[in-house]
Amino acid sequence: MLKIENLHATVADKPILKGLSLSVNAGEIHAIMGPNGAGKSTLGYVLGGREGYEVTQGSVSFDGKDLLEMEADERAAAGLFLGFQYPVEIPGVSNVQFLRTALNAQRRARGEAELSAGDFLRLARAQGDALGVSMDMLKRPVNVGFSGGEKKRNEMVQVGIIQPRLAVLDETDSGLDIDALRVVADGINRIMRAPDKAVLLITHYQRLLDLVVPDFVHVLAGGRIVRSGGPELAHELEREGYAEIAA
Repeated sequence: MLKIENLHATVADKPILKGLSLSVNAGEIHAIMGPNGAGKSTLGYVLGGREGYEVTQGSVSFDGKDLLEMEADERAAAGLFLGFQYPVEIPGVSNVQFLRTALNAQRRARGEAELSAGDFLRLARAQGDALGVSMDMLKRPVNVGFSGGEKKRNEMVQVGIIQPRLAVLDETDSGLDIDALRVVADGINRIMRAPDKAVLLITHYQRLLDLVVPDFVHVLAGGRIVRSGGPELAHELEREGYAEIAA
């Protein structure tokens, strides 16, 4: 589904990614771990198409298409979802308005019929109920006044409504207490653990990986993948840290 080869990228002319290669197949969950400043968030932003992140070398294909030639909205319509470490607030735009607009824009791009207001509200209510996000919250401006846990649960409602093929989740466990972490993890497992989908989890902590057990764990250090393994690698990192691996 996703094939990254020798990816180099800069931010403000500073090299961050320095030859990163990674392959993700449908049906797989991959975890990316590594020290601060290693390039984990940069990888997510490059995949999502954020402005200011310049690819200087390498290639990225998504379902056989050149991802780097696509605009950010085209990547989303193709099935790529980027979850943020710090979801932004959008005053004046309700969650339901935002989500219905996003979903129908993607459906149009794929040649599918738009959902009516009634059908969308039923979908939103079902996904919200499953993640502890009430309709009152969904009618509020996007993330305005939400706690950290509420923002992350709201982001998982977006995943449930949009149903991406590939979810790139950047430290989705950041700022969550144990109850909110369990709700978000259950959402990832329920929505994205499927034969035709894949997840790239960027995280610092083992606690999320105890709930969303990855198929593969990769250590990103110095702008490239320096080690890969199974779930046991995350336990090793938790015990021993990154110092020796990242050296």
